[in-house]
Amino acid sequence: MAQLHEYECPKCGGALEFNSAIQKLKCPYCDSEYEISEFEAVDSALDQTENEQDSVDHADGADSEDSASGLVSYVCKSCGGEIVGDSTLASSACPFCGNPVVMMGQLSGSLKPDYIIPFKLDKKAAKEALKKHLEGKKLLPKVFKNENHIDEIKGLYVPFWFFDTDVYADIVFKADKTSLREDNENSYRDVAHYSLSRKGNMSFENVPVDASQAMDDALMESIEPYDFADAKKFSTAYLAGYAADKFDIESSSCLPRAKDRISLSVAGAVKNSITGYENVTLENADFEYSDTFAKYALCPVWLLNTSWNNEKFTFAMNGQTGRFVGNLPVDKGALKKYFFTVAGISALIVYLFINFFLG
Repeated sequence: MAQLHEYECPKCGGALEFNSAIQKLKCPYCDSEYEISEFEAVDSALDQTENEQDSVDHADGADSEDSASGLVSYVCKSCGGEIVGDSTLASSACPFCGNPVVMMGQLSGSLKPDYIIPFKLDKKAAKEALKKHLEGKKLLPKVFKNENHIDEIKGLYVPFWFFDTDVYADIVFKADKTSLREDNENSYRDVAHYSLSRKGNMSFENVPVDASQAMDDALMESIEPYDFADAKKFSTAYLAGYAADKFDIESSSCLPRAKDRISLSVAGAVKNSITGYENVTLENADFEYSDTFAKYALCPVWLLNTSWNNEKFTFAMNGQTGRFVGNLPVDKGALKKYFFTVAGISALIVYLFINFFLG
């Protein structure tokens, strides 16, 4: 099986790309459109290819690999140019002719994703989201909007594990209950202390954890959630025109992070169900997990790298929902002005309270 695959237009031979607006493959040259299902034969061999090689050999089909640097090189079938990437690269574009390519060996056997959540938003939407993200930021340097330079906008399918599990929770909270009473001379405030025990079962579906060492976990969690209802059976055709990585963190290593998130969700939900008490705090919690199952899926992310004033800034947008996150520079002069303004207002409020109510 050819390991480096290019999706060519049956009519004109042009390089097809997945179009997020129509959810089909489209030829940028003759504008022909094709359903994903028309290319099912390309992926049929992936189900029959067993992955019997170690992680170094997962770049099967590459023309050469530098074990020292971890880089893998391929030869573009269209122009003969060299395509270089790391050992997790699963799809990309030729830097010379721009044709999208899929590294089929990275997606075969046990490396084949179960699902893919296709892009719904394009590069233009990512640019507009960045523009909107900069609006209304009072502490943002005024020149940043005009002078920051977008170095790269990349549509990337990021590998995720999605976990289904059942959890039995045994949680103990501390809480107070206050009552007021008075006699002829005094008023009293009585505080009773309680230990509240709650037990029960909850089920979770599709709890995501990114499975790429290269991606910042906090950044990926910030652009969640993904609507798994839009997940499709995996096909390499969805990758045409986008970059993609295969997982390099096993599901067993991602499971603890999923359990931590689930535990926090369970404890929070149980706490919110407690009424009639005050100062409810967690004292002890035990969780037992069962029927845990992991699904491997690729999720759409737009990554935007910008530079300004010799600094690099990275932004990320959920390619399905449009949720946008990223850190921004702070105008130190504006920050000081804001601090002293707030401090001055606070001092004025205290002064007025003392003079009008206590004076």
